[in-house]
Amino acid sequence: MNSQGLSIIKREGAIEPFSIEKIKNAVRKAFLSVDSFATEEDLTNILSRVRISDRMNVEEIQNQVENALMAEKYFSVAKAYMLYRQKHSEDRATRDRLKFMIDYCSAENPASGSKYDANANVEKKNIATLTGELPKAEFIRLNRRLLTDRLKEMYGKEIADKYIDLLNSHLIYKNDETSLANYCASITMYPWLLGGTLSIGGNSKPPTNLKSFCGGFINLVFIVSSMLSGACATPEFLMYLNYFISHEYGVDYYKRADEVVDLSLKHRTIDKVITDCFEQIVYSINQPTGARNFQAVFWNISYYDCNYFESLFGEFVFPDGSRPVWESLSWLQKRFMKWFNQERTKTVLTFPVETMALLTKDGDIKDKEYGDFTAFMYSQGHSFFTYLSDSADSLSSCCRLRNEILDNGFSYTLGAGGVSTGSKSVLTVNLNRCIQYAARYKIPYFTFLEEIVELMHKAQLAYNENLKDLKDKGMLPLFDAGYINLERQYLTIGINGLVEAAEFMGIKIIDCDEYATFVKSNLGLIEQYNKKYRSKETMFNCEMIPAENVGVKNAKWDKEDGLKVPRECYNSYFYIVEDESINVIDKIRLHGKKYIEHLTGGSALHLNLMEHLTQKQYRLLLKVAATEGCNYLTFNIPNTICNSCGNIDKRYLKQCPKCGSNNLDYMTRIIGYMKRVSNFSAERKKEAAKRYYSHLEEIGNA
Repeated sequence: MNSQGLSIIKREGAIEPFSIEKIKNAVRKAFLSVDSFATEEDLTNILSRVRISDRMNVEEIQNQVENALMAEKYFSVAKAYMLYRQKHSEDRATRDRLKFMIDYCSAENPASGSKYDANANVEKKNIATLTGELPKAEFIRLNRRLLTDRLKEMYGKEIADKYIDLLNSHLIYKNDETSLANYCASITMYPWLLGGTLSIGGNSKPPTNLKSFCGGFINLVFIVSSMLSGACATPEFLMYLNYFISHEYGVDYYKRADEVVDLSLKHRTIDKVITDCFEQIVYSINQPTGARNFQAVFWNISYYDCNYFESLFGEFVFPDGSRPVWESLSWLQKRFMKWFNQERTKTVLTFPVETMALLTKDGDIKDKEYGDFTAFMYSQGHSFFTYLSDSADSLSSCCRLRNEILDNGFSYTLGAGGVSTGSKSVLTVNLNRCIQYAARYKIPYFTFLEEIVELMHKAQLAYNENLKDLKDKGMLPLFDAGYINLERQYLTIGINGLVEAAEFMGIKIIDCDEYATFVKSNLGLIEQYNKKYRSKETMFNCEMIPAENVGVKNAKWDKEDGLKVPRECYNSYFYIVEDESINVIDKIRLHGKKYIEHLTGGSALHLNLMEHLTQKQYRLLLKVAATEGCNYLTFNIPNTICNSCGNIDKRYLKQCPKCGSNNLDYMTRIIGYMKRVSNFSAERKKEAAKRYYSHLEEIGNA
């Protein structure tokens, strides 16, 4: 056995030099345990049957040793070796858990303490968060076994082994591998209107009034989210709320918002009743829940302009035969946005993540009223996403996820199902590692990438088969009950390390033909395979993933393997976040149509600004985005949180304007959602500190 210069992959994914002596020692101990002695001849005969290749998994090597012992007829020794492996595995698992517990309890915050999912949405360490973290390694092993078994069945052992090799070598990354649930979903709430939550394991009947709607909706979101590993989007939320308000106070309630309707001593107006509903729902959903590892539910909602609403819900019919009323819904949307913006000055409210959906035409927003209102809300310090589209054939329902709904069997059956979409599974490729591996081993890059992308599609199809099996066995009631349609959920190919790959090639990260060609060629190849494997029942898309966690991991892994790593967290955008030379307009162009053409699953432009702009300035930037074909964007201005008095100011300040304290924290988007910077992982804090925030004068110069 020639083992010189070989490396092996440890169980936790670490790579270390192969040692023949470790195998010999283990075999010797197995012999001794049955009162025998392994001679050099015995060891030579046994090890002659073991074949070691570079970067072989340690489990596979040990399996070979077991088989070699059996082939040499050392049956009792083989049994002892198996027991030895099992005991060491159990001991190792216990030691690993104990070490993790110690490290987690000592960590600065849950994000830094987490080994697998450094999620800033988990705010406080406690026994609940620790309990949620401990079994994640087992879930990873279980998920990998389930998938490799299916891959063997569908494509053979070689493909299954290759999948594990790509994971272990960090060329690809399986998002949310620590959970058995599918990823994220935009649900239709229509089944709830018809049957309550009984069909998904709840015990509530359909809502019949405003009070039961509010309480029932909270329960619905908690139930749905417990069966997802990612976001739960409810694009119909305000439309349904408007329906129950209208039934309570009349279709013209918005014209009588100041009318007193509460006969109690509180004498609440219609407006106060409505804002109390907002408060009940938002504050309840922002509470941490055990089903989500003591994090708040990742909840998304949508707003629509008149044209988008008509296109999306023009044929919608409620169970009683009535239709949504745009005038009252428009008022309610604006009221909620203003209320939520103000409420965020009182406490840190992470959710819902809001998306304003606007239709565009001829380089501008069609609905001028909503274009102006969107700009106005940005000028008031509100933080939300804007989705721009020239038709309502797509819907953004997450912190960047974009889903085509026209090609996806978009249906208005009973007025429902049109918004039921999302992503079943995300499998991400590290393009920076791919391009450097190809260079290191002198392989044509696109040939190498093509092989990886094809295997990723096969792995996603295998996952899809496992998901269908779970559905057939009654394990996915959300699908059975009609909240989510399996065929309208995408299998997503995620992208990370694109900017870093271009940098490795010496390409300038600016709006230029060379960079645009590089982006198009990489993403175009992925779209080619998306179309190849796409069917009526199985949809693929490609997304520039938020990479809250994996952006850090990829940079760390690549650095450990001696690759060129320009930063400690890979970009989730088409520009370099710390680059001071790229102005706001150029950032919009870098997220325009010639760059995002093949990103059918979406990307998000984060425009980091040091101070708030005027309504006129924001309106101009929205027009630029529409002209350039930038379809998803938000503006980030750090909010100041005083740790002494609790005051929240939507400006970036160095001193609390209320109490004068310098004991400050800041709130900004880690990626998709707003959070205290103090809750970021240690690595994400470093990335956040390097972000470049443009100043007001630069906007004018751009």
